[in-house]
Amino acid sequence: MNNIQTLKRLYKDYTKKYIKRIFVSVFFTVLLAASTSSIAYLLDPAIKQLFIEQKKSLMLIIPGLIVLAFAVKGSSLYIAKVIMINVAAEVRKDMQVDMLSALVNADTKLIDKKHSGKFITNLTNDVNMVTNLVSTVILNLFKDSLTLIGLLSVMFYQNWKLSLIAIVMIPLASTAARSLGKRMGKVTNEQMSKAAVLTSYLIEVFKNHKLIKIFQKETFEKERSNKYLNSLKDTTKKINIVYKVIILFII
Repeated sequence: MNNIQTLKRLYKDYTKKYIKRIFVSVFFTVLLAASTSSIAYLLDPAIKQLFIEQKKSLMLIIPGLIVLAFAVKGSSLYIAKVIMINVAAEVRKDMQVDMLSALVNADTKLIDKKHSGKFITNLTNDVNMVTNLVSTVILNLFKDSLTLIGLLSVMFYQNWKLSLIAIVMIPLASTAARSLGKRMGKVTNEQMSKAAVLTSYLIEVFKNHKLIKIFQKETFEKERSNKYLNSLKDTTKKINIVYKVIILFII
């Protein structure tokens, strides 16, 4: 199953039933984008008419509009995030229920082929990563896209020549973002795999702790645990580095 088929199944089986909530969240992202663009638009008259021309008649109006825009921006972002977090929690629960039902009804051969730690990781870590797609990626996609459109509109309205120069940089940034996205997907899959290995190892240690004591293998197990933990640490560091680079491009 490729990525497109996986996303279609995620939408059909788990996300579609919450589509109304998602649309409400999208509505608040529209308000967020509009308020962000309004702030950018109001800064120009604020500087010209308040600080340069010093029009006293606008001393309360323009600052009041800016404060209102910031209030709408903050409240809209908060409400949109809360809605998507709740949707992600519902999707997580539905996925875990279906996975547990499938495991209970599965053939014993399927269960014996994989270590129990792999199934535990699938039910916890992997499901969390998938539901983050709902709570974070979808929200950011709409928020950033609409905000970009709004800010570009303000830029062209205020100075279209300077805006054309800025637009030249967009294809370069999108190419870099695409490359970083592929890198992010690769290291995320690597982290999921190593987390499954670590979970399996921990289950083995807890199950066989008496044998470890009997054969005096404490030092050996410490070395193994350091190996697994260092491997997971390196992968997590890669993810954090790539994520910070992506944030720099967005900013």
